Amino acid sequence: MTVAASPTTAPAARVDRRPPALGGFSTAVLAIEIRRVLRNRRTLMFTLVMPAVFFLLFGLPQRGQELPNGRPVTAWIMISLAVYAAMVATTSAGAAVATERALGWSRQLRLTPLRPAAYVATKVATAMVLGLLGVLVEFAVGAAAGVRVPADVWLLSGLAAWIGSLVFAAFGLFVGYLAPAENVMQFMGPILAILAMFGGLFVPLELLPHVFQQIAKFTPVYGVGVLARAPLTGDGVSWAAVANLVGWTALFGLGAARLFRRDTTRV
Repeated sequence: MTVAASPTTAPAARVDRRPPALGGFSTAVLAIEIRRVLRNRRTLMFTLVMPAVFFLLFGLPQRGQELPNGRPVTAWIMISLAVYAAMVATTSAGAAVATERALGWSRQLRLTPLRPAAYVATKVATAMVLGLLGVLVEFAVGAAAGVRVPADVWLLSGLAAWIGSLVFAAFGLFVGYLAPAENVMQFMGPILAILAMFGGLFVPLELLPHVFQQIAKFTPVYGVGVLARAPLTGDGVSWAAVANLVGWTALFGLGAARLFRRDTTRV
């Protein structure tokens, strides 16, 4: 009697457990995040339309007035509101984080090779794209309304307003991990308005009482506002403003990363 030979057992497939490049950061995921944000009409309304409307309401009546260096006051208002537009735009990333937490998505990410730093970087990059749009729309409205300044002012002020808004991208993530999803935007709006008021975006600090002028120097808005307006006013780079911007960005960024790690450990 012939005995059938047993089939040869196939070797087990080797599982590649090497960590992904860049901690899992993916341009494809980034593109999806950006498209998702741009489809949100409410976000676009508050981040792109409202600051432009504020310029038309409060900037146009100041036409004809000049700063001490002879440049138009409307340019000062336009740059300040561009900073505010970038603030609102980048901070809105916090709402997405809070919603993902409520749905349990951030916990699911604990099962993937995605590193906390890569997740935070994706959210920050998405917020910065929206912040850039906010600055560009504000400048376009200002130019259409007759604001005329040298080309270097447009470029340097725009870059400072946009890059400086990184602090609010980190702030949005930080608050998004602290506040529940249904309340996060209710917290964001009043907080940003208060920060803008006492940080010198809505009203020049020189018009505020001395005690508020001193408090303003320690708010997250102060650094980016001063740096964005410096090319217009000719005041030069303020190292106190740079330290303010770097310090708050590091504080919110580290806080957001720490809260992400704590949130994803609850699987």
